Amino acid sequence: MDNNNEQVISMLEEAIKGIELLSDKVEGIQSRLDRLEKVDSIEHRVTSNQIDISDIKETLERLEELQSTRIEKVLKEIVDSFEKKNIAKLRTIHQRLDSHLLKLGRMEEDMLIIKEDKPD
Repeated sequence: MDNNNEQVISMLEEAIKGIELLSDKVEGIQSRLDRLEKVDSIEHRVTSNQIDISDIKETLERLEELQSTRIEKVLKEIVDSFEKKNIAKLRTIHQRLDSHLLKLGRMEEDMLIIKEDKPD
């Protein structure tokens, strides 16, 4: 059980590292978008060089959306994986508890039979 907990903790740490890495990338994209917003004010000068800033901005926004979708997908897979593992563990625990309850019931029944058979 401790090994499973360690694996879960390890997976969570890896997920956190991945999320932090993705967060850093998103911050980089955000800073780029901020710079693009500043560039929008001088877009009329840039069009003479035939660079369409709005296309670049849209592309970056699509990349950000795609990245957000990927992050959501990875997080959903991690959560689903944890849920499946936890359900299996809980099922095992319930089975063990049921078997222990049955044993306790049998022992209690045996004790009652012994009490009845015992002369006073």
